[in-house]
Amino acid sequence: MDIEGVILRPLKRHTDARGWLIELFRDDELPETFRPVMGYISLTHPGVARGPHEHRDQTDGFAFLSGRFEITLWENRPGKERVKQVILAGEENPIFLLVPPGVVHAYRNVGETDAFVLNFPDRLYAGWGRQEPVDEIRHEEIDSEFRLS
Repeated sequence: MDIEGVILRPLKRHTDARGWLIELFRDDELPETFRPVMGYISLTHPGVARGPHEHRDQTDGFAFLSGRFEITLWENRPGKERVKQVILAGEENPIFLLVPPGVVHAYRNVGETDAFVLNFPDRLYAGWGRQEPVDEIRHEEIDSEFRLS
């Protein structure tokens, strides 16, 4: 990966007569600093984007398994070179993607059907009991060089 701390791991589909199985992540393959504390699934309609945003403290562990997504990442941490990276992922290229704090991320469903994304962040949304501010910095108004395509 071009952006420090971002980890992209191809996922292997194990197929048999019953269907398929994919290991999303394993504790023995994760960095010691990343421990997911919750999980959720989202559905994104064709042509729709989520993000761009970054987190101050949260690391996201995404699994892109269905549909077709264009993922855009860019470095936004102080002292780091501002690098943009675009990844295509989904059913034809299933991946697990670890995005650390300070890396802006967004994804768009570039397929023709609804598609799912799983996320396993290492922080609880809005903190324990949903009593804390949400750790999210929005970047909808960004310069054209780093805009979603």
